[in-house]
Amino acid sequence: MNQIKDLQKLIRLTGDRAKLDAKANETYIVYKTNKGQIVKEFADGKIVPVTDQDVSYE
Repeated sequence: MNQIKDLQKLIRLTGDRAKLDAKANETYIVYKTNKGQIVKEFADGKIVPVTDQDVSYE
C-alpha cells in the first residue's frame, strides 16, 4: 500500500514541478481532465481547451 501512496505523491510533485517550470518559462502545461478533455493551463490560472486546430501532426 505504501508503494501506491508513494507513486501518487510522486505524480503530484511532478505536476507541481511542471507548473513551476511553466511559470518560470512563461508557458503552459497540458493535461487531460477527469472528464477526458485535454486542456492547456497557463501560469495565471487560465485554462483553455485544446482543439483539433491546435494539434500539429508534423
